[in-house]
Amino acid sequence: MEPQRKLLNSVERCVDEALDGIARSGGLSLLSGHRVVLRSDLHNLRGKVALLSGGGSGHEPAHAGYIGRGMLSAAVAGGVFASPPPASVLAAILCLHNAGCSGVLLIVKNYTGDRLNFGLAAEQARNRGAAVDVVVVADDCAFERISKAGRRGLCGTLFIHKLAGALAEEGFPLDHIVAKVTEVSEGIGTLGVSLSPCSVPGSRPSFDLPPGDMELGLGIHGEPGIKRSKVASADEVVKTIMDHMTNPSSQSHLPLTSGDTVVLCVNNLGALSCLEMAVVTRAAILCLEDRSVVVARVMSGSFMTSLEMGGVSLSVMRANQEVLRLFDAATSAPAWPNLSSVCVSGRDHTVHAPALAAPPRDDTQQEGPLSAAMREVLEQVSSSLIRNQDELNRLDRDSGDGDCGSTHAQAARAIQQWLQSHVVPGCPRQLLSALAGLVQEKMGGSSGALYGLFLTAAAGHVTEGQSNAAAWANAMHAGTQAMRRYGGADPGDRTMLDALCPAVEELMTLTTAPSGGEMSILRAAVEKAELGAESTRGLVARAGRASYIAAERLTLPDPGAAAVAAIFRAVLEALEGRG
Repeated sequence: MEPQRKLLNSVERCVDEALDGIARSGGLSLLSGHRVVLRSDLHNLRGKVALLSGGGSGHEPAHAGYIGRGMLSAAVAGGVFASPPPASVLAAILCLHNAGCSGVLLIVKNYTGDRLNFGLAAEQARNRGAAVDVVVVADDCAFERISKAGRRGLCGTLFIHKLAGALAEEGFPLDHIVAKVTEVSEGIGTLGVSLSPCSVPGSRPSFDLPPGDMELGLGIHGEPGIKRSKVASADEVVKTIMDHMTNPSSQSHLPLTSGDTVVLCVNNLGALSCLEMAVVTRAAILCLEDRSVVVARVMSGSFMTSLEMGGVSLSVMRANQEVLRLFDAATSAPAWPNLSSVCVSGRDHTVHAPALAAPPRDDTQQEGPLSAAMREVLEQVSSSLIRNQDELNRLDRDSGDGDCGSTHAQAARAIQQWLQSHVVPGCPRQLLSALAGLVQEKMGGSSGALYGLFLTAAAGHVTEGQSNAAAWANAMHAGTQAMRRYGGADPGDRTMLDALCPAVEELMTLTTAPSGGEMSILRAAVEKAELGAESTRGLVARAGRASYIAAERLTLPDPGAAAVAAIFRAVLEALEGRG
């Protein structure tokens, strides 16, 4: 037995429960005894043409998602990928007729079952005095030679829903609406590609598609396409679709010439991620613009799906100003996107980033009395972090992704490279700002952000020209407070703060200590940093990546705290070496 891979209650009831969910959440009504969803304000349709569409289920949000003012009046659903029965179609027509509609337009996708069942219901409704007409949409561009069955009806059907709905809302009569949308439908084409099949609830996949292969020109009922090839890049796939769709040698092609204006629909067939859809949408816009086609509107999302099929279809509709006006008309249908009415092509979609103040030029950064000492400190810290790379990575494998040492070594090498071509400014503010820029750019990850935050806040709390021990202590304290405020961690949470906070607390005694005792305070701060790092062995992680790992698996010191302790030790060794 095939394992259950769909979040359903039962195969038999899934369509009815889905329609019930759509009606409950969308403010719509269900027609008792039938799989028919209706506008709940049918009285507003009096004297106007009503629109009815539908087909097999499994294409959600089509068709019930397009019920609303300015679009469909009702939708009738069959079983999954199965045409609805004529009795339900007839019941929907009569319900609309009895509400006082001036006529009912059936919008039908070109599949034999739909044509037969909607057609039979239309004839029965006419015999009962209803004014009914039918528009069959056949927008498929897959087949180079058209059989007697004709082109299939695909996602381009939604364009007809929208235009006909706008015309009906404006009060146009049935014959006018039929003539207008029939004319527009000649300029609609759709073609799809799939990277994976779908499966009807309770059944196996509709066709076999090996990983790495794709099908071009498939329908929306799980049937395979007309051509199989290897999966290519999004740009290449889109070009393949467009080339096939507009190939003049194909009987089902969409005639598209330079200068045409179009509406584009990028339709998720079910399982593509939003990220993939955005990439494909970009590719489709650029592909059309490369052909000197003006893309006036773009809709991108899940509009007519094929259950969980991993694929996309592109629908293109030639449009003039009147078509665009109808396309832009307001609708309350919940599945219709909230689109901009500004032409996509020709619009400058980028804005200039605000100019940031340029960092001070090297020749404005003057060396000072502390420059030589600071250079030695930076060299010692960099060497220490590179030397401890493997050890910090080992500690990080216990609680993270094992790259803590590599990340710190990356920053250390960036500092070494910077030292080769820059003076070390004697002003602590300038030095801290330069280091903040370096780690932000070169370190990466949350560590880069944390160190960048620390150094930026520290620089902001040192006035220009300050360079005494108290100023450094205040700067370190400000940096630590910024890390706590934005990082959300506190001492005791098993993070780098467990080493940094006690060390900085000790350094703050520099603000009141008499001159001459600075080195002893620094030694005490280093000891507190190392004790703090070691104490993290027994702490429960409450912040950072390690907080997601079971406490019993964390048996080693926190790598971030160990790195802080190593930095403090390197600073001390550098300054003692000068003594």
